[in-house]
Amino acid sequence: MFRKVDTMSRMADRSSGRRPRRQFSEEFKDGAVRLVLDQGKTVGAVARELDLTASALALWVRQAQAERTKGTSGLMREEREELARLRKENRELRMERDILKKASALFAKYPQ
Repeated sequence: MFRKVDTMSRMADRSSGRRPRRQFSEEFKDGAVRLVLDQGKTVGAVARELDLTASALALWVRQAQAERTKGTSGLMREEREELARLRKENRELRMERDILKKASALFAKYPQ
């Protein structure tokens, strides 16, 4: 038979109350996306069936649609990767600029 589980004790086990971050293989993602795009199931139904969050599955579906339409409905994988790389580079350049600003202000304050 079913055993009653105390939800409060389960919540106490998890420090933040959130599910631990899971990683999925590309094959799993592709299969989940095919259920939505090719078989016509809803994102919510597939997410419940596979124990996923609907938002994660919806993101995978949007990305797959962009790949299938060669970028006319969103960013393709290469574009997303390039965007992430450029954002990281931009962050690093801003940090370097800020460090140089502080260093030049320090040198201006104490002339030699």
